[in-house]
Amino acid sequence: MNRNMHENNNPSSSGMCLTASHLHIGYNHDTVVAGIDLALPAGQSLALVGTNGSGKSTLLKTMVGLINPQQGKISIFDQKPGSLPRRVAYLSQFHVSGFVLPLRAIDVVRMGCFARLGLWGRATKHDEEMVREAMERMGISHLANTPLWYLSGGQQQRTYIAQALAHRADLLVLDEPTAGLDAGGQEVFLQAMHDELSRGAALVTATHDIKEASACDMVMLLARKVVALGKPQDIMTPELLLRTFGIQIPHH
Repeated sequence: MNRNMHENNNPSSSGMCLTASHLHIGYNHDTVVAGIDLALPAGQSLALVGTNGSGKSTLLKTMVGLINPQQGKISIFDQKPGSLPRRVAYLSQFHVSGFVLPLRAIDVVRMGCFARLGLWGRATKHDEEMVREAMERMGISHLANTPLWYLSGGQQQRTYIAQALAHRADLLVLDEPTAGLDAGGQEVFLQAMHDELSRGAALVTATHDIKEASACDMVMLLARKVVALGKPQDIMTPELLLRTFGIQIPHH
């Protein structure tokens, strides 16, 4: 997903989508990761890599304003996290909507427009076009009217990624987006992210997948601390991956 810098139609005054300085993240008095310093420009991608419990999801939740930072500063387009829902799309690991409500795949993807429309706003023709386009990009157009509970795990994941695409956000924050995807689904996802970066959006993704992380512009290795932050070719070394995962990880 490496891309050169692209023009963003809605840059922040600092030119950064995301900045963090001396950031401590965690829950209540339990600090998960301390001392995070980070800057992500428009059109660039960042992979958070680590085991379960390493701090990846906690950092993503802090970025989107679901949990408050313990110390330090973090801003999204120069604003407090969570204050610009139209500009940030968040894909979590856990989805319950389709199993509580009788939703079809297209209903789930339409939720990506809610940040623009509000709870009672009516979708325009343009909104519907973006929904249809997002489904086409993820290869699920033929599943539009299929109940979500009837889809396979991989098809459900494609549906939720399409929801994030329909948001048309300036920053995509994705937690384990390729979980449950087969090889074909992963390639479709990577192409979609390539296209998002090309239009000027930024991307932060949490992953266990070394190949997926290597395609990003920057990688942060986490193990309840920042093991390393930099370009993948510089920090995805056997030594640093061993410190991150605790086991030897082949990397080619």
